[in-house]
Amino acid sequence: MAEVSKGIAEKWGLVVDQDRCTGCNACVVACSMENNVPFTGEDNVAFGRGTYWIYNKRMWEGTYPEVAPAFQPVMCQQCGSAPCEPVCPTFAAVHSEEEQINLQIYNRCIGTRYCANNCPYHARQFNFEDPNIPEPMNSYLNPDVTVRRRGVMEKCTFCVQRIVAGRQTASAEDRPLRDGEVTPACVAACPSDALVFGDLSDPNSRVSQMAQNERQYKLMDELGTRPKVTYLKGGGRNGG
Repeated sequence: MAEVSKGIAEKWGLVVDQDRCTGCNACVVACSMENNVPFTGEDNVAFGRGTYWIYNKRMWEGTYPEVAPAFQPVMCQQCGSAPCEPVCPTFAAVHSEEEQINLQIYNRCIGTRYCANNCPYHARQFNFEDPNIPEPMNSYLNPDVTVRRRGVMEKCTFCVQRIVAGRQTASAEDRPLRDGEVTPACVAACPSDALVFGDLSDPNSRVSQMAQNERQYKLMDELGTRPKVTYLKGGGRNGG
């Protein structure tokens, strides 16, 4: 496996191969369990108050009668020029220079939702309710992730807690991070290997090489947000 040189900030990125995605939603469930995302129920989802950090867009390709479903998992695109950051009055939406991703500092957030209004990917969710997690279900909470209170914005962070844990393990063993050593929950749970995660600054990493594929495209790339999530078009499918 390729290795990342020590002392150089990683540029984490994700590749989604739409030819492989089956729309099983395993990534949504894994993300929710890893990051203590509350399940708000059918009624709240109907009112647009779901809190999932990933949503799976269903599209259709082909012509009748040979119409086939296609799926596009959408999460925070970890923009290099993020439109959510400059509009936050409390600097809760910040850019991590170390991981090169967009972070959300929950104890700064006052719930203005300016960031959500300025996000073209609808990747930020507002927590309308305090989580109601009765015993013994609270034992399932991930102790590495904050349980958010009512009134804050939340979003995908590429499971930054796993990134930090991987970096600490590599540092303790006095070695660089290996390609594939850090995997967000969505990537680890994907049964079809449709999601690939790694360091885009390493030209030998799997994610970096896949991001150069001729099928690659970025969501709304014309906006100049410089997303770090790359999609690979399925056969005969127009991306975007």
